[in-house]
Amino acid sequence: MTDISAVLAKVPTGLLINGRWRDSSDGATFDVENPATEEKLATLASATGEDAVAALDAAVAAQEEWARTSPRFRSEILRRAFELVTERAETFATLMTLEMGKPLAEARGEVTYGAEYLRWFAEETVRHYGRHTVVPEGTLQMTTRHKPVGPCLLITPWNFPLAMATRKVAPAVAAGCTMVLKPAKLTPLTAQYFAQTMLDAGLPAGVLNIVSSKSASGISTPLMADHRLRKVSFTGSTAVGVTLLKAAADNVLRTSMELGGNAPVIVFDDADIDVAVEGALAAKMRNGGEACTAGNRILVQEGIAEEFTAKFAEKIAALKIGNGLDDGVNVGPMVEAKAVANLESLVTDAVDRGGRAIVGGTPVEGAGHFFAPTVIVDAPKDARVFREEIFGPIAPVFTFSDEAEAIALGNDTEYGLASYVFTGDAARMYRMADGLEFGLMGYNSGVISNAAAPFGGVKQSGLGREGAAEGIEEYSTVQYIGQRDPYAV
Repeated sequence: MTDISAVLAKVPTGLLINGRWRDSSDGATFDVENPATEEKLATLASATGEDAVAALDAAVAAQEEWARTSPRFRSEILRRAFELVTERAETFATLMTLEMGKPLAEARGEVTYGAEYLRWFAEETVRHYGRHTVVPEGTLQMTTRHKPVGPCLLITPWNFPLAMATRKVAPAVAAGCTMVLKPAKLTPLTAQYFAQTMLDAGLPAGVLNIVSSKSASGISTPLMADHRLRKVSFTGSTAVGVTLLKAAADNVLRTSMELGGNAPVIVFDDADIDVAVEGALAAKMRNGGEACTAGNRILVQEGIAEEFTAKFAEKIAALKIGNGLDDGVNVGPMVEAKAVANLESLVTDAVDRGGRAIVGGTPVEGAGHFFAPTVIVDAPKDARVFREEIFGPIAPVFTFSDEAEAIALGNDTEYGLASYVFTGDAARMYRMADGLEFGLMGYNSGVISNAAAPFGGVKQSGLGREGAAEGIEEYSTVQYIGQRDPYAV
């Protein structure tokens, strides 16, 4: 059995500024709680605006020398970090389950997924190619080079505490950027331990600074007003993303925004129903539904709706709810009490509009922030469960008649991150990809995130891509050198 106190003892509780862990400038702190038990896990230093600027000072001071390091040097740091995270997998997984609530099996999966960004960008670091050619007129030799953007502010969410940190830190390191990392106040422990792991891997002082805080705006506001900051990368809600984009405009900052989602899971009558049920279950229930890629709306063709819904509801009803550290648990707690209250209001709205909860539909009594996995049918398209991002274990099932209606319903949202299509017709898959306004599409699969794939959305789901070859571009700027061609006449 895991010694929880020993795991927590490994987590630094201060601010990491210029390679040194220290208290906040005013001595302020905040507590981190276990959402499964509502017990305090740790007390962390709470960074102030002054601390945030000190972290940026360190990043700025380190930027020039760090940018001049060789790609191989940066690559080997990332590779060592990958190996260390892998060695420390059980500690990272336990921390995530303790502070976020996800089942330990899922937390272990996130360690594998998150570590892969470190390995992927260790490999991309030495393959970040420019190009050399002659302009069409033959008068100039043209060289393009990739240079680091400069000091970056990285703001990560609470739902994937390790993977969202590695997905931003790894490409920034690969490109030669220094960083100030602000993790979510609900789940900062994993990021704190990851920052120490990066130091242990040999990352120089000042390259990565971490300022956990009970006030997100208290950190972002002074940093984004500082002309020395050159980029902000944010994962979180669209509302906060819009606020950050407005602030970024004043200093013309480079931005990467991975925002909200309202993913459709579209099941056609020619799909393998059992495959579709398993895929929809994975898309909906991964992380307890607390994911921007979660299957938010289950859209099923009319001819198979009854059979699909019966099988899907049976799977949902069989899920075990509980503390993520316990054996056999499929669904952990929601991250905080107000998340449970929001889920309850979503069900109430759907039922008031004619919908029915055929499985679940209520909070779970007792300690912790638990909500029963839920299937809703017969809700109208103006119900909140169709219009809003649910971010929890509620699966509303709707029907459609034909392909055109499926595309129209799928696109009937301001979001455009993930989508999922289940069909036995490969030609239809391509038509759906053309018609759906989403940055990601799963074809007969409910889980598609991968470090080697470009992750990001369209419309109000964000700007830019993370992971893949595109990921390092987000932290790079292109410089063009035009040299007079020595053979020009």
